[in-house]
Amino acid sequence: MDVRLPRLGEGADSGTVSTIFVKEGDTVKKDQPVLELESEKAVASIPSPVGGTITKIFVKDGDEIKVGTLIFSVAESSDVQPDVPSEPEAPQVPAEEPVAVAEEIVPAATPVMMQEPSTSPSGFPPPASPSIRKMAREIGLDLSRIRGSGNGGRILLSDVRAYIQRLQSLGAQPKAAAAPAAAAPKPAPVSMDFSKWGSVEKKKMSQLRKAISNKMTESWTTIPHITQFDTVDITDVLELRKKFLKAYEKKGANLTLTPFIMKAVVETLKKHPIFNASLDEATEEIVYKHYYHLGIAVDTEQGLIVPVIRDVDKKSLLQLSIALQDIAERTRQRKVSLEEMQGGTFTISNQGGIGGAHFTPIINKPEVAILGVGRGSLQAVVKDKKIQQRMIVPLGLSYDHRVIDGGNAARFITDFVQILQTFSEKQVKI
Repeated sequence: MDVRLPRLGEGADSGTVSTIFVKEGDTVKKDQPVLELESEKAVASIPSPVGGTITKIFVKDGDEIKVGTLIFSVAESSDVQPDVPSEPEAPQVPAEEPVAVAEEIVPAATPVMMQEPSTSPSGFPPPASPSIRKMAREIGLDLSRIRGSGNGGRILLSDVRAYIQRLQSLGAQPKAAAAPAAAAPKPAPVSMDFSKWGSVEKKKMSQLRKAISNKMTESWTTIPHITQFDTVDITDVLELRKKFLKAYEKKGANLTLTPFIMKAVVETLKKHPIFNASLDEATEEIVYKHYYHLGIAVDTEQGLIVPVIRDVDKKSLLQLSIALQDIAERTRQRKVSLEEMQGGTFTISNQGGIGGAHFTPIINKPEVAILGVGRGSLQAVVKDKKIQQRMIVPLGLSYDHRVIDGGNAARFITDFVQILQTFSEKQVKI
């Protein structure tokens, strides 16, 4: 039985072979991991669909492969029958998208927009049926500008029709429309020979490092970043932590500063919902989210990974401590799934355990803001007309200036500081 690389998730069409667990001739059980594939920021195990003997391995460590690539063959045991197809399933075309109906809107679309089709920011084409893609190619329609309403963001015919009607309502006229000027070709990167000045060592960028590089470049070049700085006094919060630390440990939880910050962030987001929003660039709409899924930046040996803890507003401090401990550990082991790194509404990057003071974190697009927390230090502070020794933590709030103004940011960080500094014992009790 030949086994090919299946689709690992929406937008996950390729990856790099990171580990091969077996060799040719080994006996494997059904669902036993055969190899691991590093895709974007996740590592996924590829299991054997049947029990049997590995007869051939077609890939090796470091190979970059795509969906449908033949990865290994397995001779099935006589008493085991395969229950997973060896070929990737063909995409299902929604019933809404008959070709005859698609042709109906081609004349209307042609004068409105003539553009070269492009890919999404992730580098993969937006999800759509073959008939929709064919129509888009014929009329020069850029599908990446259309927001899909189908499962997984799939673009339906109704989405195309609505997009064209919206353009027409904005005054797009057939005679006034003109093909966009061809973009200047991007200069090819030039490799430099640094060895002429001394000894060097070269290491190929990992799939994760490439993903981080592309994501950061996209965010920095498309979002006007502004950073609001402040400090917060966490002396009282640390006293609460010290008081309840053992009680939390008995419940299997490590009570750190981050869960306190998460709860304070959510309360602040409720007061300032624009910070929990996203900008839909295709429709030019601000999307306000009524859920609070916080991304937590985790420093790993391979690079920075941002898993998401969902429904933070519905979790107690104890539940957050346990969830944070679990997902951070699995992230460092590269065991988080792609799904666990999607859907965040706001990100926290806490560098306090490493060191450093103020810094300017880069927004995790499509979010509109991120909070950077530096390392605290004991400082002499005037409190109640007396000089006291207090633990002061530096903060940096980066925000998307297309959506958020400076006044909003100042009010947000002021309220956050107030909420964290007045954290109640009632919120910490188990």
